[in-house]
Amino acid sequence: MSVNVKRLLCILVLAAVVFGWVVTGFGIGSVDSVKDALKYGLDINGGVYVVMEAQTDLTGDELDQLMDQTRAVLDNRVNQLGVAESSVTIEGDKRLRVEMPGVEDAEEAISAIGKTAQLQFVLADGTIVLDGSMVKDAAIATDGANYKILLEFNSEGASLFEEASRKAYYSEVTPAIDGMNANEIAIVLDNEIITHPTVKNIISGGNCEISGGYTRDEASTTAALIRGGALPVELVEIQSSVQSATIGADALDKSIVAGAIGLGLVFLLMVVFYGMLGIVADIALLLYVVMFLWSMVAMGVVLTLPGIAALILSIGMAVDANVIIFARIKEEIAAGKTIRVAVSTGFKNALTTVLDAQITTLIAAVVLYEVGTTSVKGFALTLMIGIVISIFTAVVITQLFISLLADSKKFAKNKYFGVNEDGTPKQMLNKTFSFIRHRKIFYMVSAAIIIVGMLFAFIGGMNYGIDFTGGTMIQIDMGQQVPINDVEDALKDYDLEPSIIYAGEGNSQIVIKTIASLDNAKRAEIVDTLAQTWDISAEDVLASEQFGPSVGDELKSNAFLAVIIASIGMLIYIIFRFKSWKYGASAIIGVVHDVLMVISFYAIFGYTVNNPFIAAILTLVGYSINDTIVIFDRIRENKTMFPKDGSEVNIDKSLNQTLNRTIMTSLTTLIVMIPLCIMVSATIREFIIPLMVGVIVGCMSSIFICSPIYYDLCKGSEESKYVKSTKAKKKK
Repeated sequence: MSVNVKRLLCILVLAAVVFGWVVTGFGIGSVDSVKDALKYGLDINGGVYVVMEAQTDLTGDELDQLMDQTRAVLDNRVNQLGVAESSVTIEGDKRLRVEMPGVEDAEEAISAIGKTAQLQFVLADGTIVLDGSMVKDAAIATDGANYKILLEFNSEGASLFEEASRKAYYSEVTPAIDGMNANEIAIVLDNEIITHPTVKNIISGGNCEISGGYTRDEASTTAALIRGGALPVELVEIQSSVQSATIGADALDKSIVAGAIGLGLVFLLMVVFYGMLGIVADIALLLYVVMFLWSMVAMGVVLTLPGIAALILSIGMAVDANVIIFARIKEEIAAGKTIRVAVSTGFKNALTTVLDAQITTLIAAVVLYEVGTTSVKGFALTLMIGIVISIFTAVVITQLFISLLADSKKFAKNKYFGVNEDGTPKQMLNKTFSFIRHRKIFYMVSAAIIIVGMLFAFIGGMNYGIDFTGGTMIQIDMGQQVPINDVEDALKDYDLEPSIIYAGEGNSQIVIKTIASLDNAKRAEIVDTLAQTWDISAEDVLASEQFGPSVGDELKSNAFLAVIIASIGMLIYIIFRFKSWKYGASAIIGVVHDVLMVISFYAIFGYTVNNPFIAAILTLVGYSINDTIVIFDRIRENKTMFPKDGSEVNIDKSLNQTLNRTIMTSLTTLIVMIPLCIMVSATIREFIIPLMVGVIVGCMSSIFICSPIYYDLCKGSEESKYVKSTKAKKKK
């Protein structure tokens, strides 16, 4: 590619960055700003969600049919409530999740979707002919290019329907329902007409068919609604949440400010340590953020508070690819190569490392998405989008700008590429360390922390949140600071044994937590009880959540399963890429170490173990592997370049060569999270704190655990000929 073409492309990229940020911040024409264009979850917009479990022993296809039928009925009810962008989805095998954004009266909404359905067959004059209890089955069949619905009635229904079809066929009734003709019979669900076919002949025998150019989906949905006329299965509320838009909107605004501060700190850090290369990284990062946000808009991704945490985390991870590339370029220049050759060689050598590191993190994110709950899925999807875009901006955009600098007479100088005039690279640390020699000390320190943590966990127990133990949380704006003892006295008749703490500015809010699993009606009763003493109403309930005990058991099993699946997936990938089981085994041992270290942190300091903890653990798995892969890639490269060096020399050299990169990556990731942790809500903080701990633990384990373990696995089998001959001479 010629210099002029590169220059033109760089100008276009800069123009795209400026234009993108203008549109992102302010919108243009009919295009809204990204804040207005994004879809937000219930934890930001406010609303209600409820998870209900079907009480049935059915399995296989029968269970699938039952759940589809129930989902169709609930979907119809939610639509009747007039809730915009509501959704009804099947979770797992027997659960249905209903989300209703913007709903304020949670009790009424949940009661409406859980009531017994009323399915009726009605003549045009409004006469009710029969009800859903007389329908034996409703199936679909093909009708050439279209589909039709097949109905079967029981004996009583067959007789009644035959008489009704006779009246409709001869138009013996006077239409009283808008849109209906005298020769039609309407099928009405919850007072809404779902179809009103024309009667073309008198129908006897208890079977009939409804045709009308249905698509397969239309026919299936209508048949399911007819079959589910009397809600085909009992549903039990096992989890529900009511969120006020006030908390979410405030958290969103603070997140934007915190994100801007974190982004600014990363920009500054990159310029300080990398000079002109840092400016290039900042341009790529600006483009990254714009692409990230508008990709979420284009894909219709729902942004949640955990998703904001993932967005901030992904910014820190996006810097990592640039840091890897810059480090390789500086090394090539320090080795005596010209700027142009160093840039070309540095990118080539860094590309494999960047891809390996990001792909392993992507594996963890995919597993997290597959096994996680809805909020965690949002976190994982956001993380996956970030990983893909970060690869593009680092490999394509950064390379474009740096190669243009390398072709410039003015900027193709050492000082602009992070190298001193004497050819030595500018680094935070210039000292070399003997890591392998002191590995046993590292092992003992880690083992001591983990043992202490496990003792705390077994003796004192983990501080499980209500999403693990089952229970209820209610957050209420009391309008003033009220004595907690008075609140406890007001609730003493409920036998809740609640934990009550202050929240909000001036301690004007209270948060009530109890291990009792209270459905929405019971929660409303508690609020009414408090309203007898204080001037509050249902509108003052900022948030409430209820988790059944089975939800916590499933979270634990899914978390364990996710770590196992992610570890196996990454192990297979590492073995495939590095052609040795020793790399994979060392990396997985490091993952187990990191998980145990974070669990120990939670046990020792008493942090609440909840749903965000699961996301943090699985993200840690991917992030820790990311660090380890970079170091392993360098070990593999040095083994090829310096085959006569022993394992200890090789690994120490590799660790020292990548040390500055490892510290810088962890530092940028932490810096971007710190403002978010300080400024934003407790919900995001629950994600951020374990992530910050995980970043530190992952950084340390990559250096002090994984690489030394790899050395111990290789010791003896990969010693240099010189070491072996020396040992042989000593024996003689």
